[in-house]
Amino acid sequence: MKTVQWIRTVKLSLVLLFLVPFLTACWDRLEIEDRAIVLGISVDAADESASQEEAQVSHMRGKFPAPEKGMIRVAAQIALPGKIPLGPGESGAGGKGGAEETVWVIDVVGHTIDDAIMNLQQQLSAKLFFGHLRIIVVSDSFARTGLQNLNDYFRRNTEVRRTAWMMVSKGNAEELMRAAPKLERVPSLYLLSTLDGAVKQGKFPTDFVGIFWSNGSKKGQEAFLPYIELMKAENVELKGLAYFKNDKLEEVTEPFEIAAYMGIKGMNPAGYRAFIRLDNKPSKTVTVFATNRKSKIKVNIVDGIPHVHVSVFTEINLEEKLNEGLITNNSAILKKIEEENRKSFHKVMDGLVKKTQKSGSDIFGFGEYVRAKEPKFWNEHVKTREKWQQMYKDIVVDIEVLTKIRRVGMKAR
Repeated sequence: MKTVQWIRTVKLSLVLLFLVPFLTACWDRLEIEDRAIVLGISVDAADESASQEEAQVSHMRGKFPAPEKGMIRVAAQIALPGKIPLGPGESGAGGKGGAEETVWVIDVVGHTIDDAIMNLQQQLSAKLFFGHLRIIVVSDSFARTGLQNLNDYFRRNTEVRRTAWMMVSKGNAEELMRAAPKLERVPSLYLLSTLDGAVKQGKFPTDFVGIFWSNGSKKGQEAFLPYIELMKAENVELKGLAYFKNDKLEEVTEPFEIAAYMGIKGMNPAGYRAFIRLDNKPSKTVTVFATNRKSKIKVNIVDGIPHVHVSVFTEINLEEKLNEGLITNNSAILKKIEEENRKSFHKVMDGLVKKTQKSGSDIFGFGEYVRAKEPKFWNEHVKTREKWQQMYKDIVVDIEVLTKIRRVGMKAR
């Protein structure tokens, strides 16, 4: 009898012990009104006079010396509690007034990202929260000095989502934080929707900040970011692909060269249009629209040099013709369009590869194919990221393009 009672007591104790963790409730809760929710951040290189603006928050002049490096200017776009509309019927329409009513932009200077964020926190009563950070914008001038410090800070921050976007701006990045595009009440969300829309329309590959960090950590590949420019109407244009070498911006492509990159990588959907001129006559010009791509990359070692063979297949639709008299339902004409598109697309892709080879920036990841397919060669002759950057300038890249017209449209008779 005593044994049964003892077993019941042990079971009850175990049940109570198991329930204790569920009774703690929200012991670490923090009210949303007590958080400064950061939606976007911009980083620019600051001029020499910026040192006069800096408060002695993280260091004392002459006692805790600051790093001997150029200063930066960080602007944060902070959401105003209760001001961001939850639906289309609520107040706060787009435009300058709408943006000013929904977000608050504060800029500070600092020697590092952490230093600038600390200076920013010194000016706010609420704790900065990066769980909803969606956009990080860096100016091209700052990106050329290197993003090592910025990457290190945000990668260590557990609140930052890997699905946020980082981008390089032409000129001042802070202007994008203060812009007020009419299609969106929250400027950061407009930048976010611009890039998400570009991905859906086949204008840019998926390149979240997590992917950027991952590519930048590989031995046989370099990272890239979208390159944008603020236009007159405070809208944003995707100007090209900004590719890096290590953590420094090397060069920027033209917008159409994004299609060349996506073609080599076989990324879909395809969303770029191109002019095709037949017989080199302006009157015999048509517009084609790419709809689908496939690619296959093979690597071989020939005489101690990696040879990369890229096979690209692209489907196109006939979009328009500039001359009504041009007959496009003829099979010979269609073959001619396919051939001219093949030549032109090959020229663009070959030019992009040579451009990146000149910089030693392998954004295509050919080095990763060498590591995977030819591990013995890599371990004996390459080994390091720096050695591949030098070798990439001299490797042979052969590109083969095949084009097929899928649709030519309809016409009433």
